[in-house]
Amino acid sequence: MSATAVRIFGVELRDELRAIVREPTSLFFSILMPVGFFVLFDLLYGHEVTQGVTAGTAMVATFGTYGVITVAALQPGIGVAQDRDLGWLRTKRVSAVPVVISLAAKAAAALLYAVGVLVLMGAAAAAFGTLHASAGQLVRVAVVLLLGTVPFTLVSVAVGLRFRTSATIALLNALLFPLAVLSGLWIPLQFLPQTVRQIARFLPTYHLARLGLAQLSGGGVLIHVLALLVTTAAALGLAVLAHRHART
Repeated sequence: MSATAVRIFGVELRDELRAIVREPTSLFFSILMPVGFFVLFDLLYGHEVTQGVTAGTAMVATFGTYGVITVAALQPGIGVAQDRDLGWLRTKRVSAVPVVISLAAKAAAALLYAVGVLVLMGAAAAAFGTLHASAGQLVRVAVVLLLGTVPFTLVSVAVGLRFRTSATIALLNALLFPLAVLSGLWIPLQFLPQTVRQIARFLPTYHLARLGLAQLSGGGVLIHVLALLVTTAAALGLAVLAHRHART
């Protein structure tokens, strides 16, 4: 990447970081609400122990999954849709700002906010005395969850390239919340009906949460990695098609 491209990316990233903070609705749904849910459930159930791990520790992985995918699934797509509605993407096509760099800045901004969500959740669990994990384990959980946002970011961008802002918000939320519930991110799967437990195994959010949990309590990871790689490939194809046929 040339020095000019790096400077453009830096300017775009700064603008995207500011835009999220300036938008109250976006800030609430993608950052404050996931952290708020985590605090509530940690206060209620955080000290319970399951499979040798406190619920507060396990929720860093499960609610952490919900937190990072909320940011990754909402922010880039909504930003792209807003730029389309305002004509900014059309302007950037004929300016010195390549659309690819603009999209990359949106994804990077979402990733940085996702880091913030994980830090807040971990800090809350530590403050409540429910966090029992080493620094190395927590770093591994964070890395796994952040890498796992890639397919959700791609889907988000694809939706933003094809729909207006209001439709993008509705569609992404309609996708996000069922995934969270059916994957056991809010309520452990053992407390959900058998049908839901069967459905969960086909959802990328389930596999991402299991990868996060594996960093805390061990367990196999191969099937979860493969599932996320397949999801990423499909999401990439969807994003490429959306970009080719986008009306900016």
